[in-house]
Amino acid sequence: MPAARFEELVGDALDLVPAELARAIDNVVVLIEPRNPEDPHLLGLYHGIALTERDSHYGGSLPDTITIYRDAILDICGDEAEVVDEVAVTVIHEIAHYFGIDEARLHELGWG
Repeated sequence: MPAARFEELVGDALDLVPAELARAIDNVVVLIEPRNPEDPHLLGLYHGIALTERDSHYGGSLPDTITIYRDAILDICGDEAEVVDEVAVTVIHEIAHYFGIDEARLHELGWG
């Protein structure tokens, strides 16, 4: 899958976030990388301070990042339809971490 098409799918997945939640997302950058160098099978990663943990000392912090790992996702998908689904799940999963939702709860909700 061409990189431009994958970027489009990430954008489409971001558009799935309800408007009221999208408005609450602040100081976050979404990146696309081929793989996580420490864990090549990782599909996505949220790095930052969850909204639920921010306090008065948060001001002036560098942006949080959500990184989506293209090659890792492509490795586990058999066709474009699967890529579309996995990108959406991965993007929503990482955004949920921004809102302070942990792995266990995400799995309970079906976003594992």
